[in-house]
Amino acid sequence: MLNPKTILRILGLLLIIEGFFMWLSIPVSLIYKEQDAWYFLISGGITSLTGAFCFFFTRKAQLEINKREGYVIVSSGWLIFSLFGTLPFLLTRSIPNFTDAFFETMSGFTTTGASILNNIEELSHAVLFWRSIIQWLGGMGIILLSLTILPFLGIGGMQLFAAEVPGPTPDKLHPRVKDTAKRLWFIYLIFTFSETILLWIGDMDLFDAICHSFTTMATGGYSTKQASIAYWDSPYI
Repeated sequence: MLNPKTILRILGLLLIIEGFFMWLSIPVSLIYKEQDAWYFLISGGITSLTGAFCFFFTRKAQLEINKREGYVIVSSGWLIFSLFGTLPFLLTRSIPNFTDAFFETMSGFTTTGASILNNIEELSHAVLFWRSIIQWLGGMGIILLSLTILPFLGIGGMQLFAAEVPGPTPDKLHPRVKDTAKRLWFIYLIFTFSETILLWIGDMDLFDAICHSFTTMATGGYSTKQASIAYWDSPYI
């Protein structure tokens, strides 16, 4: 039998995490003196408050996750993440149409890289940063991020790991799933940081270097320029 409260509790945690990442675009908006900071504050607030409500409302939920619940959490997690991920696009009017915003967000989180945008450079820096973050999160996997947190809540994550990792028999890099997730994220962060520095040394400014490192690591290909990396016309880049 599925335990709806357990599923809601973990999905609530994921929404809290997503709301936090939305707020990372606020300082970007302030640095570039743009008007989007308020919209990202609202988007992150709606997302985090929804997640907090689900999380605390189900605080007495059973903490064990079976295989069925693992698959439900992973499949619905991507859908819910993408639904709330449209909020910054919609509120800033960067992508005013919900269908287009959902397509762009889902394409980002799944690292598909397809885009409905015809003039990327007209978007604000904060929106471009959020667009890059969703690919970066999707590249490693939202569920894998939560696996570093779930053990502290007394929730085992092996069933989520099995549902998230492709293939019939996913091998663990370490006997404990929490340690596996930590190691994978550590490697992911090191490569992201290294690429950012290398691109910054070249012709890119720091903002473009960070965004392109996010989307390169995810192999999604979102760019801050309409011509992508051809914009720089640099063999080094």
